[in-house]
Amino acid sequence: MAGKPHPVRWRLEYGAVLAIGALVRALPHAAAQALVWPLARLSYALAGSRRREARRRLRLVLGPDAPERDIRRAAWLSFRNTAFNLVDMLRIRRFDAAALRRQVPQADEAIAHLRAELAEAGGRGVVLALPHCGNWDLAGSLVELAGLPIFSVAAKQRNPFMNDLMNRMRGGHGMEVLERDGGPRVYLEMLRRIRRGQVFAILPDTRSRTPALAVPFLGGTANLARGMALLAIQAGAPVVPLVMRRVAWRRFEIEFFPTLRPDPDADRDAEEARITREVLSRFDAAIRATPEQWFWYNKRWVLDPVAEAACETP
Repeated sequence: MAGKPHPVRWRLEYGAVLAIGALVRALPHAAAQALVWPLARLSYALAGSRRREARRRLRLVLGPDAPERDIRRAAWLSFRNTAFNLVDMLRIRRFDAAALRRQVPQADEAIAHLRAELAEAGGRGVVLALPHCGNWDLAGSLVELAGLPIFSVAAKQRNPFMNDLMNRMRGGHGMEVLERDGGPRVYLEMLRRIRRGQVFAILPDTRSRTPALAVPFLGGTANLARGMALLAIQAGAPVVPLVMRRVAWRRFEIEFFPTLRPDPDADRDAEEARITREVLSRFDAAIRATPEQWFWYNKRWVLDPVAEAACETP
């Protein structure tokens, strides 16, 4: 029996992205960004409710004394950077190691940092923690092209065409993306890979859909998943936090933070809370310092409450 047909809008969305991708790949990188910039500006002007919500979030985090022009600037640049990230990912296979090094002058330093942590881990992998700043997917390609085994996880998109396309883009240079919704089987596969020396890239700065850890973040309390810390503890792997920032249209910088090492003798719940809290405190400071770098448009606002009584406060 034939399967249920996909909604027309899924195919239209997929076709539109394919068409844009063909165009931006046919153009030089700078020309592709110059083409997308006015489209992003138009989309931003039309995104009334999303734009207002992003500004509300910025005001909530930066406080009532932050100048309105700074709020508006940060909201626009965050939106524009997202459009530029899409251009980067649609062109990802055009970037070789040399091209990525031109975009990320600290690339060699970042790779050396990861190699040193892998050596210190003695055969175990590392958990690479990044917030939604800069182009986090580009960071994965940078590690993969340096010859380090890296993988990540992502939620399955409702549109199956877009889901496959996004996974192909994220894996443009060989980084494998596991589907987060695979249950215990996926978690065990993640744990196995880390124990065997792979780098696990994770974005821990989004709200968990179910009660988890209540962590201070951006002036409120965020309900964050345990995965980052729990995998590090169970695999005996260090957590390496860093922040990537887009400092020009085609140039990024990296800020490094001290590595966090799980204490095997500590209470597991307390250690999960400590690692999560310390990583997010570093990201909090980085986001406040350059708020335009963070993605303020996530449909799940990180400070929206869940069933608070079921969350555990560190």
